[in-house]
Amino acid sequence: MAMPPAARVVLACGLTGLALVVLNQMTAPSLDPPLERASVLGSILAVLLLLVALLWQRVEPLAPERVPLQGREGLHLAEDLEAPLAEELGWGSTMLLTATPAAVVLLHWRGRTLLERGLLGGGGFRPGAICQRSMASGRAISLVDLKLYPGRDEFAALPAGLPSVVVQPLGTEGVLVLGGWSPRCFSRADLVWIEGWARRLTGELARVSGGEEPALEVPSTAAPGTG
Repeated sequence: MAMPPAARVVLACGLTGLALVVLNQMTAPSLDPPLERASVLGSILAVLLLLVALLWQRVEPLAPERVPLQGREGLHLAEDLEAPLAEELGWGSTMLLTATPAAVVLLHWRGRTLLERGLLGGGGFRPGAICQRSMASGRAISLVDLKLYPGRDEFAALPAGLPSVVVQPLGTEGVLVLGGWSPRCFSRADLVWIEGWARRLTGELARVSGGEEPALEVPSTAAPGTG
């Protein structure tokens, strides 16, 4: 991971200061107590600058680069949805695409894809083992680097080369799937936001479909890197 420019400046100052202290010690005609005290203080200041530079990199890491995904942007929405539900899906998907690193949002409910928005893939999405496990456990699954998982073929209907995926269950009968622009791009706050909207959608979808509202667990953080 590359250092931010400001951290590199601080690191260079620390290294320069430490080198000058050593050089001053080596070229001094005599090592009297005042020189020793000055050298110790200079070394401490130089080491502190080095620590600041290293901590700076950890506090402000560079964001992962976006993968140049191929595809066209669009919106596929089931035509037989009630107007309030269609409006909710339109509003929520817009917020996810603009407020999170999501490149595509897909909602699959009771065997149908009701919504696909963002960068469109080949279509024909069918929940596989990962989605089934998410629905069975009631917990989101975050695949932080999709190419590392053998079950990634389950998401072949999404844009090719998608680097990361979040699967958020909608009770036991549907999933909300989000694909990210880069590996490890979804933060804890993003996952909480996704889960909150999914819980709201689950009850609305069950009501519109004429079924009982499924029992939902207490919100829990997605398990990153599972699947």
